Amino acid sequence: MIGGGSTEPEPGKDWAAFQYEIYLKGMTGAVPRLPADPSRLAEMAAARLGPGPVGYVAGSAGSGSTERANRAALDRYRIVPRMLRDTSRRDLSVELLGTRLAAPLALAPIGVLSIMHPDAEAAAARAAAAQGVPFVLSSASSTPMEQVAEAMGDGERWFQLYWGKDREVTKSFLDRARSSGFTALLVTLDTPLLAWRPRDLDQAYLPFLRGVGTANYFTDPAFQAGLAKPVHEDLDAAVLHFVRMFGDPGKTWEDLAFLREHWDGPIVLKGILHPDDARRAEAAGMDGVVVSNHGGRQVAGSIGAAEALPGVVDAVGDRLAVLFDSGIRTGDDVFKALALGARAVLLGRPYAYGLGLDGQAGVEHVIRCVLGEFELTMALSGHTDAARLTRDALA
Repeated sequence: MIGGGSTEPEPGKDWAAFQYEIYLKGMTGAVPRLPADPSRLAEMAAARLGPGPVGYVAGSAGSGSTERANRAALDRYRIVPRMLRDTSRRDLSVELLGTRLAAPLALAPIGVLSIMHPDAEAAAARAAAAQGVPFVLSSASSTPMEQVAEAMGDGERWFQLYWGKDREVTKSFLDRARSSGFTALLVTLDTPLLAWRPRDLDQAYLPFLRGVGTANYFTDPAFQAGLAKPVHEDLDAAVLHFVRMFGDPGKTWEDLAFLREHWDGPIVLKGILHPDDARRAEAAGMDGVVVSNHGGRQVAGSIGAAEALPGVVDAVGDRLAVLFDSGIRTGDDVFKALALGARAVLLGRPYAYGLGLDGQAGVEHVIRCVLGEFELTMALSGHTDAARLTRDALA
């Protein structure tokens, strides 16, 4: 629930039962519209959706070596099942950023979702709320944050900030997010500039230049104050203003004090890969970090995120909330990330594909598949508490 004060998990949530729901519907001849293995969604989306939108979501920096490294890093760890342990009762709930979550998963911030489905962020947010997992709204969304908040009702929601050059716009975003019930702030640090992304370049496809993914900016009073004419009268000028202020490679650790001054809730730094950066986040008074390389979209040749996770956890994991993204596709991936010390994971591309293929229902299907498989993986490996997984579970 909104407010960050809830201490009780959602009652009676049985994610593993989703498989029997599917099997029972099969007795009537019905089969799922989407595959039960979320890792197959990328291929399906590529066959059904346009090359520009699919390339934007699926694409990576450079040759894609970092995205491959993310998968290799997760695959390097193997689960070691243990036998004859009572796993009849499982608890997937976790305490995170002052809130008890029903499961250790949130939907990662992904911008410009209207290129995948006309219902865009609102559909994904409704899906997250319906399944009881947090939704992280991107600054670069196709839908203003107020509309997304209205769409998901009391669902837990966090706001992701692309930290641009204009301080007044940043302050306005934080004020609007707080007023709209977003309880935590995730600050993306790894995108002060857009990386070299060949799939987008080959299509000459950047939605922002068409005024897509700019809804939070174009509806913002501080942003509008910097325009000579209203957005609808001069779209090109508005886009140019957006491009000029979107990123800021001049930011340093000292600038974090500005965010703390203007946001009174939890602040989580996204894009941390080095233990020393995690320590600096702690010293700056942050509440958490996301171990992430932006899904391989920013630095080609980067370390795989799961390779970096143990070092960050060892550095600050008992004092800061450590979250993880970059490479999560299935329930066993969630298991491995939690066993390596993450308190929760952010799920990205799979839900975007689910949205593109089947709207809100597609996103809900992806969430239920990932968490259903995670619960079964946990039980079949001899574990019952998501918050108590340790590296002993892995080889």
